[in-house]
Amino acid sequence: MTITSPAPPQPGLTTPVVIGIDPSLTGTGLASSNGWCEVIGYKKARSKDPGITQLPHGERLAAMRALVDQVTTAIGSPQLAVMELPAPSRSGGGAHERGWFWWQIYNHLTAAETPVGLLTPNARALYATGKGTAAKGAVIDAITRRFPDWVTEGNDNAADAVALMAAGRDWLGHPITDLPKTHRAALDKAVWPTLTGALR
Repeated sequence: MTITSPAPPQPGLTTPVVIGIDPSLTGTGLASSNGWCEVIGYKKARSKDPGITQLPHGERLAAMRALVDQVTTAIGSPQLAVMELPAPSRSGGGAHERGWFWWQIYNHLTAAETPVGLLTPNARALYATGKGTAAKGAVIDAITRRFPDWVTEGNDNAADAVALMAAGRDWLGHPITDLPKTHRAALDKAVWPTLTGALR
């Protein structure tokens, strides 16, 4: 699934370039401060095909490597990347694969010397809505209202990525829009990199 915004980026939002990343095997959300969103995930060839975590191990590794390549290519070379941290309490299958996938993206960014900020799911929701326990629908609604130039089409992965990207811009001192203090408190809960040069 690919979501793009037909509108050009707003003036003044091209620098610094920040990418928000919500890692997921089935739908990694990406959002750029240049004005676009994209969702990249493993797709079954047929409805009866198993999900990525049910593939035979060799096929599973190949599929996950291909997914990492797609995501890292789309990320490009931003001046700051902001990733959502894994939720350790998340239930369900695929925890092993999700962990590997997250670290592969993080490793790619650090190997490219891209500064990385990290937000928990609660901090991401707090920045978007002012409430850390906000449901997915509330995050989508808040992002649609406050960041209308980023067209998420109601996709929660894209909306999460926009929130992460916007938090990174805000932390750098280049906020996209003014948010209440309740929302911006999320910035104090994040893990931010030590920057060199003229980014801040």
